[in-house]
Amino acid sequence: MSTALPFASGFASSAALIVAIGAQNAFVLRQGLARAHVLPVVLVCAASDALLITLGLLGLGALVQANPLVLDLARWGGAAFLIAYGAAAAWRAGSPHALQAGGRATTDLRAALAACLAFTYLNPHCWLDTVVLLGAIGAQQPAGTRASFGLGAVLASAAWFAALGYGARLLAPLFARPLAWRLLDGAIALVMWAIAAALLASG
Repeated sequence: MSTALPFASGFASSAALIVAIGAQNAFVLRQGLARAHVLPVVLVCAASDALLITLGLLGLGALVQANPLVLDLARWGGAAFLIAYGAAAAWRAGSPHALQAGGRATTDLRAALAACLAFTYLNPHCWLDTVVLLGAIGAQQPAGTRASFGLGAVLASAAWFAALGYGARLLAPLFARPLAWRLLDGAIALVMWAIAAALLASG
């Protein structure tokens, strides 16, 4: 069987799951707009997705489904983190000192990477999308083509985060206005709180 079809299937499946407004994507977008630690953030997101996708294809998804305590812990921890990050975004939205496009980052590299890791590993949606769902789809592929499927899924994730982080600068003229930053942070706060509420309600 040709590896082109499984590769395309992996790429399309991964893209369909990650191209959505979520906590992780909102964070990467904001870092890209601020031009703050974009490369490290993109690399961490892409590498984390690659790790989770690989674990899913190796069968971790089935183990996670059999042990819901793991997802429960991630759900509560993720909700707490999202509520706190949403509060920080809301504070920035109400602050008169808005961040300018291309200006200095509001967090240092260590804080940015810590937030990036939290958005990934404390977010049950990331686990469900990469480990459980992609793992289940990959398990349906013939044994000899699963690596090709996984490669397609990993490349789709990496391409998306790179496009989101570096493509955001195309919006820089719009975000030269402080009001645009305040509206963005207000929207991010609402997204974070909505996801946190959904996580808590799912219990």
